[in-house]
Amino acid sequence: MRRTDRLLDMIQTLRDGRLHRAQDLAERLGVSVRTIYRDMETLMASGVPVEGERGLGYQMTAPVTLPPLNLTLTELEALHTGLAVVGEAADRDLSAAAAALSAKIDAVLPEDRSTPPHGWGFAVYPFADAAHGFRHMPTLRQAIRARQKLAVDYTDLDGEETRRTIRPLQLDYWGRVWTATCWCERDGDFKVFRVDRITGLRVLPALFVDELGKTLADYRARQAQRPS
Repeated sequence: MRRTDRLLDMIQTLRDGRLHRAQDLAERLGVSVRTIYRDMETLMASGVPVEGERGLGYQMTAPVTLPPLNLTLTELEALHTGLAVVGEAADRDLSAAAAALSAKIDAVLPEDRSTPPHGWGFAVYPFADAAHGFRHMPTLRQAIRARQKLAVDYTDLDGEETRRTIRPLQLDYWGRVWTATCWCERDGDFKVFRVDRITGLRVLPALFVDELGKTLADYRARQAQRPS
């Protein structure tokens, strides 16, 4: 697993607000405790609101939500895309300006527990990674609103390519990285896919309705019950 993928996995674990021991995180991710310590230092330096210390454990204290500008997800995506373009520019001044703008936006975000922490993406993820997934965002958003099933071609962290039928339930923004929470009909379980790892997306004629155990509320309930 690449380090950036591991850091994203850690953020998803910590967002429940509970205290997590480094030993437990190390066993879950298949790395050493020392590696977890280094990753935590990276997250804290990136602006992720994580508190804790070696021997006691770590927890996220203040994830943030969208700013009080009342930006829609589409507007946030447009801003994100613009920063992606400027951040990849050869002009160092423009790249520095993109970083400064990101920091200013982060500074006005209110504290909340519903979305990812400020500063996280800009410090960790390269813009080029997320750019692969931008083209899929309109289709995913529309499918969530219309409750439309999708056929997805996906490449996982090990490079394995699969095709699945999914019920898209929610999009989450992690700062340069978007994830899609879905019900995967192939696996018969909830899955969280990184949008930039989706290689193909096709709208299917079938719609879906709420079924017990397959809704976004069911997914959130399961996450809330995860042991710390």
